[in-house]
Amino acid sequence: MHRNAAKSVRPPAMRQIERRALTVNEAKRLLDVLRGHRLEALYVYASTVGLRRGELLGLAWSDIDFDAGTLTVRQTVQRAGGRLQLLAPKTERSRRTVPVPAQTLALIRAHRRQQAADRLAAGERWQDHGLVFPSRVGTPRDPDHIDRTWHNIRAAAGLDWLRLHDLRHACATFLLVFGASPRTVMKVLGHSQIGLTMNTYAHVLPEVERAAVDEAAKQLFG
Repeated sequence: MHRNAAKSVRPPAMRQIERRALTVNEAKRLLDVLRGHRLEALYVYASTVGLRRGELLGLAWSDIDFDAGTLTVRQTVQRAGGRLQLLAPKTERSRRTVPVPAQTLALIRAHRRQQAADRLAAGERWQDHGLVFPSRVGTPRDPDHIDRTWHNIRAAAGLDWLRLHDLRHACATFLLVFGASPRTVMKVLGHSQIGLTMNTYAHVLPEVERAAVDEAAKQLFG
């Protein structure tokens, strides 16, 4: 009986590549470049709420609760079967409700006024899908267009290394450094397991732990 020896060989573990973290000053510079851009609200959402690209493009107005200051991820834009489709999130954890900062909500209100002007300009060409970030005629926006626009924005901010997905990582890093628990970050990002959050942001946790023990000592000893 022949035995495949390769089946007993365990492949080496994939080493996780640690991406450079966006600093607060770099984030502020990026926000300055974004100010007034047609898609300012989209990119600010990516950096303050941590949504994935497809989640941003699938966001509907009905998913935003302005009174509660929250949004719910219910669908995502994906290219399937050669065309753009609105699909359900892949996992239950990805379907989530997260808080939205007041400043970001203000941007989305301004974006809504811009969309009303787009609808008027499109006239009969407008196809209403109820999306927050559609094309200029209301249809799901091509994710590749978002990437192309992003290349110009990051270059103008002097951040050529910054990928669009890095805004999601920046959101998580800032949340951790400013005191959020890993479990909170897990919920905001829609991770399936706390271990994924802990492993992805392990490089940030020592800084968080240091801040926590320093604050505890400060409270105890004045």
